[in-house]
Amino acid sequence: MITVSPLTPQGVLEVQISGKLTAEEYASTLTPAMDEAAAREDRLRLLLRVGPDFSGFTPKAAWADAKLGLRHWAGFERIAVVTDVDWIENTMQFMGFALPGAVETFDLDEVDDARRWLTESLGSLHMRDIGDQILHVQLLGKLDTAAYARAEDDMDAYVRDHGRFKLLLDLREFDGWQGLAALGDHLKLIRDHRHIPTKVAVLGDESWQKLAQKLMRYFISAESRYFDEDDIENAKAWLA
Repeated sequence: MITVSPLTPQGVLEVQISGKLTAEEYASTLTPAMDEAAAREDRLRLLLRVGPDFSGFTPKAAWADAKLGLRHWAGFERIAVVTDVDWIENTMQFMGFALPGAVETFDLDEVDDARRWLTESLGSLHMRDIGDQILHVQLLGKLDTAAYARAEDDMDAYVRDHGRFKLLLDLREFDGWQGLAALGDHLKLIRDHRHIPTKVAVLGDESWQKLAQKLMRYFISAESRYFDEDDIENAKAWLA
């Protein structure tokens, strides 16, 4: 059985499944609801509740599920899977990295936590001018596509007002990306503004961040250097 709740103002579609799913249920219930929601929202957020009596798909329903997933592959900004069925939870944790959006699993008694996770801000990019033509950009938490949409507008406005600048990229509180789509937006932001910074100082505390600074020279034309987390004043002095 499939039950679909109306799309919320935050773009969250709640779907509850139980029993054994058939292709007819996909055709009559889930596919029309998903298509309608995708037409209204560029980035859907899905809450999938899987009851304890869920027993799988019929062969035709499995094919319908695959087709529906492929059609809306890039449309899910976040997916929360609420279930106590171990094999579903394990599958989502194993495959979640391959989905464009962020994926989290929750127990059945954590449905309110799942709803909160779908609507809360997971991470942010803070930008501020600290003088000497230096733009301090802080990456905080785990970033999703919405954070990059806001950041791109802020970056474009700063470039219009200041022209070229020196960049202090602060990764000390950065926890990564929520899904492949957010990583893609990160690379797009670098690509679109790669010729603008004249110097880039990367501030962090992880070995992969040092590697990122080394790789950065292949994507941007500016000179770059890595500084440990306690060396922010040295980073500013080098930029200035």
